Amino acid sequence: MIRVLIADDEALIRGALVALLGLEGDLEIVAEEETSTGAVAAAARTRPDVAVLDLEMPPGDGLVAAEQIDAPVVLVTRHARPGVLRRALSTGVRAFVPKTTPASRLAEIIREVHAGRRYVDPDIAASALTENDCPLTARELEVLRAARSGESIAWISEQVHLAPGTVRNYLSSAMAKIGVSSRHAAAQHAWEQGWI
Repeated sequence: MIRVLIADDEALIRGALVALLGLEGDLEIVAEEETSTGAVAAAARTRPDVAVLDLEMPPGDGLVAAEQIDAPVVLVTRHARPGVLRRALSTGVRAFVPKTTPASRLAEIIREVHAGRRYVDPDIAASALTENDCPLTARELEVLRAARSGESIAWISEQVHLAPGTVRNYLSSAMAKIGVSSRHAAAQHAWEQGWI
């Protein structure tokens, strides 16, 4: 039996994965969680053979959890951006699949990962080869990383050790380069592209 942990903050998707993968004769669901911190705790407690994690789970994300879980990780996401793929592979994620993947194919991928192989969705891999470079500076990325929290300018400025006015300037510059009208949209875009 391959012992599997499932973590997704969307109850419907998590429940469907647990039910469908549970029908596979060689897969045993040992834990299901709705948060990244819950996934890390459950992995330490249950020691799964493979962890299937959603990329976007509060309070952190699936990549943060993957770095802390001592098991091969299959990352499942709606935001299959090439930059996120690069970050995922650099953190040791063994498979990267979109949420459109059928449960039967996901079961096969879990078996492949358990056998020591990697899997990357072919469409994501192809788009990774044609990805554009990041137009933002290191400081703009640092400020956007902090802005992703949704906190105030004052809080962001404390985190990055810059004056509030300087933070506003970096955010404005990043927003202009990306072509969005809010710091939240800029931070989300940078995250989806895998830049932060």
